[in-house]
Amino acid sequence: MANHVIHRDPQHPLGRFDPFSDMEEFMHDFFAPALRMREGVSSRMRVDISETAQAYQVQADIPGVNKDDIHVSIDGNRVSISAELKDEKVTRDGGGKTVRSEREYGQQYRSFVLPHEVDEAGAQARYQNGVLLLDLPKKEGTGARQLAIQ
Repeated sequence: MANHVIHRDPQHPLGRFDPFSDMEEFMHDFFAPALRMREGVSSRMRVDISETAQAYQVQADIPGVNKDDIHVSIDGNRVSISAELKDEKVTRDGGGKTVRSEREYGQQYRSFVLPHEVDEAGAQARYQNGVLLLDLPKKEGTGARQLAIQ
């Protein structure tokens, strides 16, 4: 049994596991069920990430936010999205009052690490119908390199 070698696959999710880089998401995931039960809503920014040979496509649901209040930053292979949902004070004619309000206000933040570095110069962002669409091209030459054995 001692002569079995376990090969490490860097593309496997556990091969890229960094317990300290995503601590905020871990804490959110840990406490989210209790918060959802208490509040009856979910405050998590939902993200879908797809990949082609040349780029990543990201779709983030951020409804009710002005596009000027969304900020995207790219640092190598880490992508961070932040958005601020502002409280709208609505005045009603006739002195009406709010009976129940479930809309959320405040800062939303999401950060994730991609397997390859992103070419910041070619990255594009669009926001339409409450969905942020990111096109993130992969940087050339950041893949694994094979060494010739001499």
